[in-house]
Amino acid sequence: MIRQELRKLATYLFFLAILIIPMLGFRSTSFESQRAFKTLAVFSAILVLNFLVKAFRRGRDTVRAKEKSWVERAGERSDQVRRIYTIGGLILLASAFPLMANNYMIDVGITCLIYVSLGLGLNIVVGLCGLLDLGYIAFYAVGAYTYSLLNLSLGLSFWAALPIGIILGMICGCIIGYPTLKMRGDYLAIVTLGFGEIVRLVLNNWDSLTAGPNGLFGMKRPALYFPDFSEGGLTWTTYYLKSLPALYYLILIIVILTIIGVRRLDNSRVGRAWIAIREDETAAELSGVPTIWIKLLAYALGAAFASVAGAFFAAKLSYTNPNFFLFMESCIVLCIVVLGGVGSIPGIIVAGFILIAVPEVFRELENYRMLAFGAIMTTMMVLKPEGLIPASRRRRELHGFDHRHKQEALDKSER
Repeated sequence: MIRQELRKLATYLFFLAILIIPMLGFRSTSFESQRAFKTLAVFSAILVLNFLVKAFRRGRDTVRAKEKSWVERAGERSDQVRRIYTIGGLILLASAFPLMANNYMIDVGITCLIYVSLGLGLNIVVGLCGLLDLGYIAFYAVGAYTYSLLNLSLGLSFWAALPIGIILGMICGCIIGYPTLKMRGDYLAIVTLGFGEIVRLVLNNWDSLTAGPNGLFGMKRPALYFPDFSEGGLTWTTYYLKSLPALYYLILIIVILTIIGVRRLDNSRVGRAWIAIREDETAAELSGVPTIWIKLLAYALGAAFASVAGAFFAAKLSYTNPNFFLFMESCIVLCIVVLGGVGSIPGIIVAGFILIAVPEVFRELENYRMLAFGAIMTTMMVLKPEGLIPASRRRRELHGFDHRHKQEALDKSER
């Protein structure tokens, strides 16, 4: 257990260094370098303290786990090992994809990963909290235009503008969430649809700020910063991610971090509160769940993930336009959530690749592509309404316990 926690700590510190060093936007001055290393040291100390607390708690859990039979412990360990190998294999396959594909396939893969990130963000609002959002693409636009304006007007880098875009996206999420706190069903869908259209029309008509239908262009690509000691002092070399494989790996890391964040939210107390609101908001409120703040948190966090994807989208193209954020885009993201399985992270990943990559395969059919797309969606909703890879909670809601689960429950009750 201690060895596993140490590996986690080393991994966290490594990724923390990768994320923090570029985000600070270093210059060649020693003051900036000292501030960077001090910031990194503070975050490292926080992670070490967190590791010590978790190790202490894990020790107490180990004592409790010894009370289980060796058969149960062996079964849990085998399931954990199988899950680790499966996830590791998928990550290796995704990492090796640019080495086996041409530029067109890599570009399609980047688009798929962008929509997977959007689907995971919308899953918080729709899948966990049960709030139907038809204007989710507006937060995607907020992230894209925030980075574009900050980069073109103030010269901020991608990493420096990203936190600002996240904060603005969360503020917009709260703005749309507050008027809809007492709304449900169709009324909620109409309000969110109107918000998405308002954002698009503002971007399309505010010529002095957004350049209107012409859009903004010329934004710099994301960059990495590497230390250089060749000239006797510490300087930083800037490397812009201009190639498609480099951009692919960046969005892959963003998606992996998004998956980790959404999964941890799902398994947290906040995630259980979202599910309680989804099942019965009145009962959740009577049980002590602060429904107002929890629903606002769902909107804010979902908007934050969409803003990150939007900022990457604008940086990748170096161009953004209001026509990229039409209502149809919100429908596609919602279809990814529903087709994959409401509340299911693996299902959303699979559905994102199916809905984005498969139409590209049949691009030669042109006008018949959307006909096939609609037929597939209709067939799926009739034959498998819970989605491709349904979440365990959703499966129980639609089908209940099958005979095997009933037999297991009876065996446990007899014990």
